[in-house]
Amino acid sequence: MNPRSPAERADRGRAARNRVPRSAHGVWEAADRDDPVETLKRQGTDRVPELLPLRYARMAAGPFAFLRGAAAVMAADLATRPHTGLTVQLCGDAHLLNFGLYASPERTLLFDLNDFDETLRGPFEWDVERLAASVALAALGNGHGDEAARRAVLACVRSYRTNMRRLAGLGELAVWYERVDANDVLPLVRERHRARVRAGLAQARRRTSLQGLGKLTEVVDGRLRIRHDPPLLEPLDAADDDALQRVLTDYRNTLPEERRTLLDRFRLHDAARKVVGVGSVGTRCFIALFTGRDTDDPLFLQIKEATASVLEPHLGASPHEHAGHRVVHGQRMLQAAGDIFLGWATGPEGRHFYWRQLRDMKGSADVASMGPRMLRGYAALCGSALARAHARTGDRIAIAAYLGRKDSFDRAIADFAARYAEQSVVDHAALRSALTQGRL
Repeated sequence: MNPRSPAERADRGRAARNRVPRSAHGVWEAADRDDPVETLKRQGTDRVPELLPLRYARMAAGPFAFLRGAAAVMAADLATRPHTGLTVQLCGDAHLLNFGLYASPERTLLFDLNDFDETLRGPFEWDVERLAASVALAALGNGHGDEAARRAVLACVRSYRTNMRRLAGLGELAVWYERVDANDVLPLVRERHRARVRAGLAQARRRTSLQGLGKLTEVVDGRLRIRHDPPLLEPLDAADDDALQRVLTDYRNTLPEERRTLLDRFRLHDAARKVVGVGSVGTRCFIALFTGRDTDDPLFLQIKEATASVLEPHLGASPHEHAGHRVVHGQRMLQAAGDIFLGWATGPEGRHFYWRQLRDMKGSADVASMGPRMLRGYAALCGSALARAHARTGDRIAIAAYLGRKDSFDRAIADFAARYAEQSVVDHAALRSALTQGRL
């Protein structure tokens, strides 16, 4: 409960400007920071060693790819700056490609945040700054130039600020029920781009477990099996199979009672190790194939390792002792609607995992192919989705008052994004040099 009146909450937000003026967000200095390559090396010590070269190769593809994999580097950088103290449930890794489409339990296609591995409570601006830096790097990577990159960042942050101010005027239930329906995206897109967006929505709607049955499986000796594609998708050994059965029981116990009943109607057929993402490469990840009524009634679940958030060294330990529980809690808090199979479990060697559906009408934007106008529109959409998530989990009235009616915050974040994009270019070059020299 928040015992303060709306006026008192707004005063708290305006008072935060005395600690951190909005213009201060534009400052970035690289003095006395940790070596980003050493940060990545430390992060890799508990990952699957044979997958680390793949992780570094994916990050070396370009500065935007580097930023995607370098959440730990940016967290350490943000922690060197004063913050507002206006806390929310952070995504922790709110770059452009961690937003996308997914299905609500009512089978409505929604647009929202979709990655929560680093979620933790912290200052709202950290998510905004990471999203803004990713917008700048995406624009520059697409050849849009500095001015177009700045306009895209301004569109993103303006959308965040104006939506936060709008949400500050709504009641608690109205904010909790707020969502971005995928069908509401079309009117925001210029006419000549709508056919492309409609095709993307249609593709997401087809991306289900049933579609995955044809793409991810084959029949071997009369039995349905996951199709292997080493090193991206590999079979389990016998020890892993036994461990998976134990983990499945642990996971089942974290589901609500009615979801356990539903899960019990499915039978585990097969499982495999899977490589995912950029920053996640090297963490232990598996997919499991279940079938219900018959083999034409599939369910794919992903079992992904959860470790301490990269934010914890700077913001303190999570109140959730189980890292999988931390991820699940963050996802349930931030997303407008949740995956019905979201849960967590402890695996071999005491490792923490969380479970979710692998294919549930999920889809993501092709940011690399966007022109300047489309990228501005997409960045604004991500900014509005982030504001909705933060409004659910923090003091939206205080944050809105801090942001204000004018664009002081927007311009400062645009300055920061440009400077941090330059830093990411330098860090990306350092990674490539380290790979050439054999440091990684």
